[in-house]
Amino acid sequence: MTEAPIAPRSTRLHTLTGMRFAAALLVFFTHISLEGFFTDPDAQHAASFLLKREGWTGVGFFFVLSGFVLTWSARPGDTKRAFWRRRLVKIYPNHVLTWAIAFGLLIWAGKSVTAGVAIPNLLLVHTWVPVVQNFASMNTVAWSLCCEALFYLLFPWLLAAVERIRPERLWAATIGVLATIVLLPFFALLLPDQPRVPFATDVPVYQFWFLYLFPPVRVLDFLLGILLAKLLLSGRRAPLTLAPASLLVVAGLVVQLWAPYMWALVAVGVIPTALLILAAATADVRGTFSPWRWRFVVWLGDISFAFYMIHELVLHYRHQLFGIQQAWATPAAILVILGFLVLDTLIAWGLYSGFENAIVRRWSRPRRRVAAAVVIPAPAAKPAASQSDTPRPSSAGLTAAPAAAATEGAEL
Repeated sequence: MTEAPIAPRSTRLHTLTGMRFAAALLVFFTHISLEGFFTDPDAQHAASFLLKREGWTGVGFFFVLSGFVLTWSARPGDTKRAFWRRRLVKIYPNHVLTWAIAFGLLIWAGKSVTAGVAIPNLLLVHTWVPVVQNFASMNTVAWSLCCEALFYLLFPWLLAAVERIRPERLWAATIGVLATIVLLPFFALLLPDQPRVPFATDVPVYQFWFLYLFPPVRVLDFLLGILLAKLLLSGRRAPLTLAPASLLVVAGLVVQLWAPYMWALVAVGVIPTALLILAAATADVRGTFSPWRWRFVVWLGDISFAFYMIHELVLHYRHQLFGIQQAWATPAAILVILGFLVLDTLIAWGLYSGFENAIVRRWSRPRRRVAAAVVIPAPAAKPAASQSDTPRPSSAGLTAAPAAAATEGAEL
């Protein structure tokens, strides 16, 4: 069924903003499972089983959401250069800062850093080749920014291509992209299953890299988000409301625990994620109840990018940063994990307020120079009869333009 088309940018999607922190939290708990917080082997095994894969859905949510939100907020007449500037200012300063922190922590921990690893990481090209020491380097979560950088580069052309699809064919295009994502593991299995990731010996490097890290493959998630936004903007109805869509995501997280590895990476979570994003945006458009719109939850969503970028550094270098032991008995470990969650949130708040948001406000749009007032010389004296025939410019006309320019310049 269809409804009246929605005017782009007519609704703030606070529900999706609030959900961003939940997605970042899934990534946080995945890293908890990998960092060995528990001295009890059974507790550590349980944490690894229950949490290790959940972050994959969190990252997939961010990729699909990125395409959805950029399409939803696309500005008529916007230029590629202006769009790219805003996205660069949004993500790159946080990356540079956390890259520098990671560099310092590596040196502090007595580990070597080569230019061949550090520079590709800084330039966000380090996941384009299947080399473990590159894609798992520095601030490890920055691998996803390599994908986002490609998304932003391609967005103007992807959006133009999707806008050429007739509204009645949008669902067919969406299902086609979903089917491609679900079938991709069959192609990944054709890649060599050796070598294995050193810190996860059940993970084939090439297969994992192709499905999860390779930016051109993850463009499919981003394209899916664009299609979902166009579906909603064209008046197509979401198949599920918020509550059942949320339950479907929870069910997907459970299925992910036992799913074959190659399908668990992306395929299992992508359909529930797509339906959840549609349902969440629909809830905001219709104004129906959503706990994700509560002010505190939206605030957490606002700082989620900063949280995502800083949390793994704090967890991984906890011994160097705080001089504490690496693992604890189960009750103490749970309290320590909750403490790190609070600490990471507070650090993210400071990073967002004092760094990320300040840079976005200052640099997301070019500052226009205020034109200097131009002095117009008085015309040469003429005979009286001719002076009366020639209209003279008013003083208001001469001063209005500079005044308006000054106001505009101050606003920008």
